[in-house]
Amino acid sequence: MDRGETALAAAVRELREETGVKVSTEALTLVGIYDDPDRDPRGRYVSAAYAVTVPAGTEAQAGTDAAAVQWVPLADIDAHSLAFDHGRIIRDAKQ
Repeated sequence: MDRGETALAAAVRELREETGVKVSTEALTLVGIYDDPDRDPRGRYVSAAYAVTVPAGTEAQAGTDAAAVQWVPLADIDAHSLAFDHGRIIRDAKQ
């Protein structure tokens, strides 16, 4: 996050920077805060996960942190195949 930036504002900014998709803060729904000290073997990370529904036909472009990007319906994601606690985040988003 940038200095003085809320987690919600950071999520909007990151979505725009990494996919080119612009949404308002009001469009995002908090899925949860993930802060288990052992959630990532690379170090201590706290994540705020948000969900947003984008209109059909919305195009995304890969930003600086990704080689490619694609939309995947939430229902089609196999939560058991994801790294770290990302499966838990997906399961929480599906509720």
